[in-house]
Amino acid sequence: MNYFVEGIQGAGKSTLVGRLAEHFPKYRVYREGDYNPVELAWCAYLTETQYESVLAKYDSLREEIVANTHTEGERKVVTYTRIITDVPGFHKDLEQYEIYNDRLSRSEFEEIILGRYGRWDGDNSIFECSMFQNIVENQILFYEMNDEEIVDFFLRLKAVLAGRDFRILYLEADDIAGSLQVIRKERVDQNGAEMWFPLMVGFLEESPHGAKCGLRGFDGLVKHLEHRMAVEKRILREVFSEQAVILKSKQYDLNAALEL
Repeated sequence: MNYFVEGIQGAGKSTLVGRLAEHFPKYRVYREGDYNPVELAWCAYLTETQYESVLAKYDSLREEIVANTHTEGERKVVTYTRIITDVPGFHKDLEQYEIYNDRLSRSEFEEIILGRYGRWDGDNSIFECSMFQNIVENQILFYEMNDEEIVDFFLRLKAVLAGRDFRILYLEADDIAGSLQVIRKERVDQNGAEMWFPLMVGFLEESPHGAKCGLRGFDGLVKHLEHRMAVEKRILREVFSEQAVILKSKQYDLNAALEL
C-alpha cells in the first residue's frame, strides 16, 4: 500500500505524515523538497547543458550540488532547497528551473507529471502533498484551467495508476481562515516577523488567475483555498472515490482511517 496525504495549507499534512511514518516504520517517506519519484516540487529539472552551466556558475557549491543531484535519463533533478548556503542568488537562480508557475507549457507540464506517475514502480511509500497541492495550484493559478479540465487531468492520472495500491488521506479544513491565522503565527523568523504569509499572498496576487480575479491579501487567499479545496474534493468524489478517505483536519482517528 502507498499513502498520499493531501489537504490545503494548514490542514495538518506534516503532522499526519509523521504519524503515518511512526505507524509504518518501514515505509519510505517523501516530504516536500525531497527527491520524489512522482512529483518535482522544490526541485530544479535541468538538461545536461543547463546542469553544467549551474555547476560552472556555482563552483564553490559543486560538491553539494552533485550530492543533491539525481539523474533521470537526459535530465538532472537537483533538490536545491536542501542546500543551505548564503551564496547570493543561488536559490533564486535554481528556482527558474522548476516545472511549476507557468515555466512550461501546459502540455509539457502534463507530460512530465503523467510520465513520472507512469514510471513509478515503488511500494510502501508515504507522500506529502505530492498528488494535489502543487499540481492543482499550478493548474488554477497559472494555466487558469476550469474545474472540468482539472478533473479530466486527474482521470488521465488515475489511468496511468491502474493496478497500483494506494490511498489518498485528505484532510478537510472546516475553518480555512482560522487555519491560516494559526500558520501565520507559526511560520515566522527568529524575530517573530511573518515569513510564509507574505510570500504566499505575493505568489497568489502575482499569478495570472489571482490578478485576473482580484484575489488580494488574506481574504483573497481564503477565497482561493476554498475554491481549491472544493476542486480537490470533487476529484476525490469523481475520480478517486475508491481510494479516498476524507478526514476532519486535526479531528480524526488514524487507526480507524487506515481500516477504511
